Amino acid sequence: MAFLPIGYRKNRFLNLIGHFIISQNYCIRLKEILKIAEEKNIAVGAFNAPNLESLQAVMSAAEEVQLPVIIQFAPVHETFNLLADMGPLMMEYAKRVSVPVCVHLDHGDTVERVQQALDMGFTGVMIDGSTLPYEENVALSKKVVEMAHAAGASVEAELGSMGRTETGSGEGTGANDETKIYTDPVLAKDFVAQTGIDALACSFGTTHGIYLTEPKLDFDVVKNVRTQTGNIPVVMHGGSGVSHDDYHTAIKSGVRKINYFTYMDVAGGAAAAEAVKATAEGKPYFFTEMATRAREGMKKNVMSAMKMFALQE
Repeated sequence: MAFLPIGYRKNRFLNLIGHFIISQNYCIRLKEILKIAEEKNIAVGAFNAPNLESLQAVMSAAEEVQLPVIIQFAPVHETFNLLADMGPLMMEYAKRVSVPVCVHLDHGDTVERVQQALDMGFTGVMIDGSTLPYEENVALSKKVVEMAHAAGASVEAELGSMGRTETGSGEGTGANDETKIYTDPVLAKDFVAQTGIDALACSFGTTHGIYLTEPKLDFDVVKNVRTQTGNIPVVMHGGSGVSHDDYHTAIKSGVRKINYFTYMDVAGGAAAAEAVKATAEGKPYFFTEMATRAREGMKKNVMSAMKMFALQE
């Protein structure tokens, strides 16, 4: 796929939300891209980009299926590449496609990290204070809202706990993870009112990483959070590995952003492994060939996920 010239954007998405704020970096805010999802009753896929190949796979997939997309970077992935390196690349690639793009910080762990993302031009940031006592989570999230809104960005925060955070390269924790705490819808109402956040990551049965057992999702949590908060966009973390029917039910219940990385990463690994198997005995393995195959495998997986989140399959 040939990316579009920098600065070029089609106008076909303008009628989805009437108007949206485009920053000088040609990104739209998280709040605006979730408004598209709300008006269409779909979810927007949010895909992590810890390296160039995954970033290229996601942006190429979005352009091909012509759907809005969120590209994000999580601090946990700094074992692969630094935010300081990937952030500018994400901003650059956001300019090269004709679909709405939000560049987002996933699981921001400190105010300093959030500021780093905002300084790069990110239009969405997540602050994850879910492991803190409630009042500390409120105070931290409120501070980040003040910072981000002043910079023209939107904020996602988390209430409840989806369990142990995974990088995607390891195994998830399954349905019996004792660290999971489902989101309390009544508490969510207070949390949203006090903090002024734009999207809420809820715990309702998903987990990060590879599922060891079939997830049992409580969609009433999502519905009740929406009712209590005046329909705040709900974010599903641990979106990889969920069944087709559960995706559709979650979206119909009010999920508007689905975080997806692990199974995309696995698809890339599987494609690279196939390339290794196909290499004739005694012939060298070229990294560039393996990386290309991995990118193609991730793109195919992301395209399928994006269409599923848009209720197109």
